[in-house]
Order: sequence, then C-alpha cells, then structure tokens
Amino acid sequence: MRFLYLIWKNLWRRKLRTLLTVFSTIVAFVLFGLLAAVRMGFRAGVDVSGADRMMVTHKISIILPLPVSYQEQIKTTPGVQEVTHANWFGGIYKEPKNFFPQMAVDVSNFLDLYPEYVLPADQKKAWQSDRTAAIVGRKTAERFGFKVGDRITLEAPWLRKDGGRNWEFNVAGIFDGKQKETDTSALYFNYDYMKESLASSSIANQVGWYIIRIADPAHSPEIAKRIDAQFANSPAETKTQTEKEMAQGFANQVGNIGVLVTWIVAAVFITLLLVVANTMALSIRERVGELAVLKTLGFTHVQVMLMVLAESCAVALLGAVLGLGLALGIVPAIGKGLQQFIPVFLVPPRDIALGFAIALLLGLAAGFPPAWQAMRLRIVEALRRV
Repeated sequence: MRFLYLIWKNLWRRKLRTLLTVFSTIVAFVLFGLLAAVRMGFRAGVDVSGADRMMVTHKISIILPLPVSYQEQIKTTPGVQEVTHANWFGGIYKEPKNFFPQMAVDVSNFLDLYPEYVLPADQKKAWQSDRTAAIVGRKTAERFGFKVGDRITLEAPWLRKDGGRNWEFNVAGIFDGKQKETDTSALYFNYDYMKESLASSSIANQVGWYIIRIADPAHSPEIAKRIDAQFANSPAETKTQTEKEMAQGFANQVGNIGVLVTWIVAAVFITLLLVVANTMALSIRERVGELAVLKTLGFTHVQVMLMVLAESCAVALLGAVLGLGLALGIVPAIGKGLQQFIPVFLVPPRDIALGFAIALLLGLAAGFPPAWQAMRLRIVEALRRV
C-alpha cells in the first residue's frame, strides 16, 4: 500500500502536466478506436467470408451477367458441393438516398450457403413459399422501421412487363448475424419473382453471379481452374475466386485501408511515446533528491525503478481506459450516420485488447530510460545535486 501511495502522490505532484499528458494519451486512443472501426468497416466482408465459399463472376466485370445454364455445369465440377446464384437489384426505397443492398436469389438453397444469417424457421418457410416475399437484415429493418408482415415498394431500374419500375415485396422475415461483424444490411427476394415479372426475356435467362460451396478450401485454386476452363472461349467467360479474395478486391478499390490505418496509428503512438517519455524524464530530474532519500530509507534500486515504471504505465493505461471508453461511446453514433455506406462500424474486441497491450508497452518504453536512470542513481551524488 505504501508503494501505491507513493506512486499516486508522485503522479499528481505536477497536476497540470499529468493532466495534459493523460489528455494527449486519451486523444491518441480515441483516434486508435475510430481507426479500428474504420478498418473493421472496410474489412468486415473480408473477415467473415466463408472459407468454403467461392464466387463465379463474368471474367470482364461482375456487372456483366452469366447464363442460367452455367449452373448445372458448375454443379457437376469435381469438388463442388452446392451452387446457388444471385442478381443485383439496385432499387431505392421512397427516396434516392434510401439505398441499401438488394439481391434476387435462389430461395431454395441460398441460406444453406450463408449459415451466418440467422432467420427463424417459420419466417424462412414464409419466404420460400411466397413469390413476392423478401427477408431483410436487422440493420436495414431498424433503419426504415420494417416489420414482418409489412408490404414495401422499391423503385428499380428493371422494367416490368406492366411497364412500371415499382416492385412490391412482402417482408416475410428479418435476419440477424451470428457475429457482430456480419453485415445485416441486405434484402433478399425470390429470383423467380424477378424472372417472371421482367419485361425482357433475355435478361430473365441470366444471373449476376454464382456462389458455390466446395468440399475442401485447400483445393480452391484447382476448383477455380476447372470451372473457368469449362467456359473458356465462350461468349461469357468466367472468373472464379474465393469469396475472401473477391471481398478483398472490393476493399482494395478504395486503397489498402489496413496499411493506411497502421501507419497513422504508428505515427500517433511514436509521438505519444516521446511526450510521455519527456514527462517522465522531467519528473525524475525534479525528484533526484527524493529518490536519494528513499534509497537512504531502505528502498532498493529495483524498487525505485519499478516505482518509476509503474508511474509511466499508470499514465498510459489511464489514457487507454478513458480513450477507448470514449471511442466505444461515440463509434455507434458515428456508425448510424454511416450505415448506408459502411454497414459494419464497430471497435472489435481484439482491437480493444490490442489497445491495452499497446498502452502497457508504451508505458514501459517511455518509462524505462528514466527508471534505469533512477535505479543507477547513487545516493551521495544525488544529494550533492539538491
């Protein structure tokens, strides 16, 4: 207890300096939390991608469709267990700003390939039995106030047989994600409803992309080559890749967020390291006489060194606790404003743990030079300086 009392008293002997140092640490860890959330937002699709899922798209661009007839050929490819497909819909709800992902899918097996989506059995049955039914992710349902049983209208670029562009859907279910990182912003509806209602029959015989489940993720390169070889030199050649590779490709279109965030965080913490180290060095120079007296009273060299290190770590950890706590408080509020563009915006638990580990290392690194100096301090020389 005496040891802790001395640490506490020494921390607050220069209150303004300590407060400013803690404040700078808080700012650094708030920034760390925000950048972690940004990185999570851009990597959410990459991190939760299924290891056994692959995507088959048009070789030139994902916006170009593939023939429906490809499904049976893909299904018979060695290593492929199951195949489903999806079409981008691109509708808006009431106003152009009310945009969210919507896809026409094969309702018979789509959820089998996406076990991370949690949907009650009765809602799944209602979705599969009603041609005009749709299921909506929890985030989008909360955003617009959708409830099971609602009938909603989306205006889409797809022309219907009746000449209109308004598509009506019955909300049959609301799905959640097994993990916090799971994106629950999409709406899925029956591909057959879209196919039967489209004005153009040629479009109705095409799909946007295929999703396949493979038996062994280790053989994904071989399976990709087999699939693409089947459609080589055809009017619609394919590009097969793992879902993670595809998600990473989309993330890379806005730059390597992970590297950018890492460099920003590194610059911030190097600056902070110098601030805390300077603070501790000043504190030790002011207390040379006091440290000599402590050694005279029986404190060992190691005890004095540990006391200085504990002070440095206390400043860093206090800043981390307050800074990360503040980040956890403001990130959800920011996420609500960005959910249209970044559906998953949160500070992952692993980054919180990493933050505390960095704070501890920061305290040790900043406190070690003055602590080493305090340990080597000789009583006679120290008393002469007083």
